[in-house]
Parts: sequence; structure tokens; C-alpha cells
Amino acid sequence: MTGDQTRELELLAPARNISIGTAAIDCGADAVYIAGPQFGARQAAGNDIKDISTLCSYAHRFGARIFITLNTILFDSETGEARRQLEEIQEAGADAVIVQDLAVLQIAKDIWAQGGTHSALPLHASTQCAIRTPEQARFYEDLGFSRLILERELSLEQIHAIRQAVSCELEFFVHGALCVCYSGQCYMSEAISGRSANRGACIQACRSLYDIVDSEGKTLVKDKAVLSLKDFNLIDRIADLADAGITSFKIEGRLKNISYVRNTVRAYSMALDNLTGDSRGIYRRASYGSVKGGFTPALDKTFNRGYTSLFIDGKRGSWSTYDSAKGMGEEIGTVSYISKGKDMFRIKPSAGAADSGQLRLNNGDGLSFVSRSSKVTGFRADICTGMDVKCKPVPELYIGARIFRNIDTAFEKELAGNLPERMISVSMDIDIKCSGQAYSVTVSATTEDGRKIARTFDGGASKAENTERMEAVFRSQLSKASGIYRFSLGDISFKKDSGLPFLQASFLNSIRRTIASGLDDVPCIRRPMENRTVSLCEAGLPGSSAHTESGIDYKSNISNRIAGQIYSRAGAVSAEPAYELTHRSGIELMRTKYCIRYELGICPAMTGKPVRNKLYLENNRKRFSLVFDCARCEMAIVEDTPLSRK
Repeated sequence: MTGDQTRELELLAPARNISIGTAAIDCGADAVYIAGPQFGARQAAGNDIKDISTLCSYAHRFGARIFITLNTILFDSETGEARRQLEEIQEAGADAVIVQDLAVLQIAKDIWAQGGTHSALPLHASTQCAIRTPEQARFYEDLGFSRLILERELSLEQIHAIRQAVSCELEFFVHGALCVCYSGQCYMSEAISGRSANRGACIQACRSLYDIVDSEGKTLVKDKAVLSLKDFNLIDRIADLADAGITSFKIEGRLKNISYVRNTVRAYSMALDNLTGDSRGIYRRASYGSVKGGFTPALDKTFNRGYTSLFIDGKRGSWSTYDSAKGMGEEIGTVSYISKGKDMFRIKPSAGAADSGQLRLNNGDGLSFVSRSSKVTGFRADICTGMDVKCKPVPELYIGARIFRNIDTAFEKELAGNLPERMISVSMDIDIKCSGQAYSVTVSATTEDGRKIARTFDGGASKAENTERMEAVFRSQLSKASGIYRFSLGDISFKKDSGLPFLQASFLNSIRRTIASGLDDVPCIRRPMENRTVSLCEAGLPGSSAHTESGIDYKSNISNRIAGQIYSRAGAVSAEPAYELTHRSGIELMRTKYCIRYELGICPAMTGKPVRNKLYLENNRKRFSLVFDCARCEMAIVEDTPLSRK
């Protein structure tokens, strides 16, 4: 909460690299999260320190922030490198660090307690910390985290309860891919391949195809993506989340391309602008600069597996993508005619698409459908004439197939070529004085973030014959944009008997550019972030015993000596090492709010009938037991014995 009680709302965007991070800022992000060279929870999305520094400098021009993901678990041999990276990203200008491993807390304390050139950076508890209860939230707040990134499987009611329990900032995902498991506590990838999700190397086992069989050997489902969830989309629930206490609205996608980030950021930025604009001063954006022009965002046209609001209302729905983990795209219609060679077909537009009157197919569009064998098939539309499509033969296409478009080439071109501009508003006043026959022009400028500069220019000795016309020229030339600034001219002060100097439009333009250059030399006045790391350095590492008084199991992901010591000092009676260090058998590899019995329509709460047969997932001669914890309304997956060769 800011001093004037106006709450800042932050749109937090993903970035795989500096180009995508810059695009996110341009499209309206208040902050960007990006990995440094190592230890980000996406191994394929590392960035060198020089690029981090460049991105920080660009973002800070708008008062936007850069958060660095240092959120894998660390092994003892890596803590020294983690310390070096913490120091480097701070020198690069980063604004906060996103953390999973508690060893980073101690490393940060050691660095920042030494003072010198290093002051404490805010630490944010990663979603990998699996924070989903008030008790867990208090534990991490007590440790010194300035922000908690909450689990995605929470309801508004649960978020509100956490808000009442802590006073630090709360962050919540609002868009993008969903892990089926509670974040940071999925071990299927490690169990199957030795590649740990907690080390940034997840093989995405939840996107694989599985059979569901029961204890009698009956196959209930064959080759379906039963663990793959639809994508999150809460663009219509931003106000509800703000009311519940969320400060930062996070878009998933550090492996997504630039068009995805542009489209989603622009859409959510516009939604936040509407919320803050209608809030009568209750909310404001966390950074500066308004975004104007460019493409019109359309979330349905960006990669998605279908959308869900998950558990936000405390209710279950149809969450699984089921047929495939691939992105189907927007539904455009059904096949009404197919040529004999299946290399040409006609689409009857769906009702929604037809009613909009805006459906147009383009050469090169990507199309998809679900075949009669329940396989998702994608193909390229080579030549489109109206709703007639010519393509390479598609053998599985059939009359009545529902056609989806997963690549809209015209929209992709729009995203690449018709870009919005982000500009900081600047108000200017002019004071004109005349001494003898010589004019001086003093320009005072104030940016929306509060920077002030004044410059005086030689206005020459020529008096304008028509004062009104000259004043109009002043306003038309000075009320324009230069660099990242959009200027508006307010008061022009001059004595009537002296009038205005006659100045060429080119000279007035040079004045505007000079003011813009002068503003560039003055750092944007950024609002301070909440930072509890300062007290962490002064008071050590406290901890809530309510979370640690019993033994700590493998789900706390303790993979190094420092983290174990922190849990011990916080009150843990005993601490079990991370699964990555032990590979114990018979443990839960995953726990989730998602329930396969519910998706299949055989949940006892739905049918009123007990389910006596056990259920298993089978894939590539591996079998996993499904355990249903109905008291908590959760499902767990446990590794079972390998299947014998058939």
C-alpha cells in the first residue's frame, strides 16, 4: 500500500530474452521476469548479465521493473555460483529476485549484510514454494520475503484468507499454461527421465498421452492427454483478484515467442487500464507511460489449449485438454465439402464467427481438427478463396469435422508490424521575456513521474506580426512527441506589449528535442518497492514454527546444507532431503486439485456411488497409481511397478 492509500497494480510479463522483454515493456508491462545465466526454472531461457543490464536500463525509463528468476533448487556445489550471480544481477540494475531455495536467503543475507556497494534487493517467494495456505504464507513472510507468488489452484476465498494473514505483496498468475500439479512439488519428470522440474529441466510429463486402466485390467481411456490442463485466462476477473488482495498479475510464458507476449501483455494492460481508470483513485498502475495505437489484441488467436478459470470460484469444471496437449486455436467452423483427393475442402463458419462478419482465411494459415481416431491433426492452408481451402491431402479429414485455426498469418503480421507506442506524458509551460529587442524563451517541463527540468533558449529579435497565429504555431510544434515523451503545452506567459518572438517551426522542434534529451539525463522517479530483506539482514532469519514444528519431508525440496540449516533454525524437528537426492520409491510424485474421476464423470460426490476399482495411468511400460483424497478433494499420483513387456 502506498502512502496515499492508492494501491499500485502491476502487470508482470514473461521474457525469454531481451528482445521479448523490451516488447513486453512497450506493450504495457509494469514489470518483466527473466532468467539470468543460471538457476532459472526454465533451462532453455538463460540470459547473460550484459543483456540483463540493457533490459533494466530500458525498463527503468518507464519506472518499470525487472525481476530475475533464481528459482531452481541448488546443490551444495552451486551455492558459490549462486552468490556470484546475485551480486552480478544487482550490479546490472535488477529490482528483485524470485527465489525457491531457502539457501538464497542466507546467501543474500551474507552479501547485503556486508554493505559496501550492495544494498538489499527484495526477495520474492516463487510459485515453486507451493504457497496455498495462510500458515505457509506467514512462514515465508516471516523469513523476509517481500512478495509471495501464490499457487494457481486457489479460489478467491482462499486468496482473501491469505491476504488477511500477511501484510506483504501478493502475486498471482492470470494467464498461460497450467501445471496440473501443485507448483514445485511435481517429481514425475525426475522419476521418468532424471530431469528435475525443480532444476528447470521438466520433460512435461503432464502433456504426454496416457491410458487409464482399472485394477481389473479394463482400459477406460486410451492414448489421451488426461493430465494436460487447459490454459489459464482470468482477464475478466482482474477486479475480483484486486479486491481479494492481489497486487501483481502475472502472465506465464518464459518459453513463449514474441508475438504471444505482445498479444497477451497488450490485452491485460488494457484490462488493467480500464480497472485503474474506473477505480476513482483506489488503484493506479505501478509504472509510467501510456500505450497507444498498434494492433488490437485477440487472446483467442494466440497459442492456447482452450481456456479455463480453474478453481477461482471454488468450483470444479472441465479442466483437461483431453484429446491433445497441443494448441487447437480458435474454432472457425465445420467441414461441409471435401474433394475426392482430400486436397480441397469447404468450411461452413461457426455461428459466432459468421455473426462477427470478420472471419477471413489467409494463405498459410495453420488449421487443425480432431480425427475420428481422436488424434489432433494439424496442416497448412496453402491457398484460401473465401471458405474454400486448398492444401496437401489430409487423409483423416471428414465431413462435419470441426476446424480450428492455430496460426492466423494476417494477425501474426499485424503483431510484428503494427506496434503500439509507449509514451510518458510531459507538461510544459513557457515564459517569454523581452529585453530591448532580444527575446528569451524559458521552457519548464514536468513528467508524469515528477521529473522537472528548465531550459532557456535565445528567441532572437524578431517580433511576430500576428500573436495569435504565432501562439498557435508554438502549440502545434511543441505539443508533439519526441523520443519516449508526449508533450502538451500549457501556459505561455508573455507581456502583451512585447508580444511573441517569430520562431520557425524547425526551431521550436529543436526546443522540444532538447527538452526530451534533458529528461533522458534525469532518471525516472520510480516508486519504491516493498523490501523486507532489509530487516532480514538486521534480524537474521526468523521463521514461523507453525509451519515447521513437525518434520519436513521431501516436498520442501531441501537439496543443500544451507537450506537444511534454515529449516532447523526455523523450528523444524527433522528435515528430509529433496527427492532429487534420494529417489525414494513409493512416494507421491504429484498432488493436484485436478481429479481424473471427476473428469470421467465417476466422482462419488457426483454419482453418489462408491468407486471400488483402483485406477492407474500407463505410458511407455510405466504405471502410476492414482490416489484420491476425497476429504481434501485432491488427487495424488504414485509411481507403481513397471509394466512387463507384452
